[in-house]
Amino acid sequence: SSGINAEWPLRPGPKETEMQRMKRLAAEKKAKADAEKAAAGHQGPITKSNVIIDIKPWDDETDLGLMEKEVRAIKMEGLLWGASKLEEVGYGIKKLRIATTIVDHLVGLYDLEDHITGIEDYVQSVDIVAHNKI
Repeated sequence: SSGINAEWPLRPGPKETEMQRMKRLAAEKKAKADAEKAAAGHQGPITKSNVIIDIKPWDDETDLGLMEKEVRAIKMEGLLWGASKLEEVGYGIKKLRIATTIVDHLVGLYDLEDHITGIEDYVQSVDIVAHNKI
């Protein structure tokens, strides 16, 4: 890995020399090529997993219907949302248990968890309950 993040292209400074500009353009070109290669270069069989996720709200006043709507609004290539149900946690608080099917090389579980926990108005925590290869 080159250590360059393709999401943060290098920007020219106020006094970029021609050599710095050439290095920057080369780094941007390499980062773009690496990203395209990673996206298109999957070898071998396409593997999928069934994943069951528990999503806990902040409290008993959190609107779980809206929380589920926000979770299902997360779109990623290779992610398919499945059935869900509410389960009692205790003290009147319920959690959302939701099933997903993912294409393993397209969906990283850490990325998915980050997207879900990013719904900060509703989500307190996320747990992977089960992860089974299909």
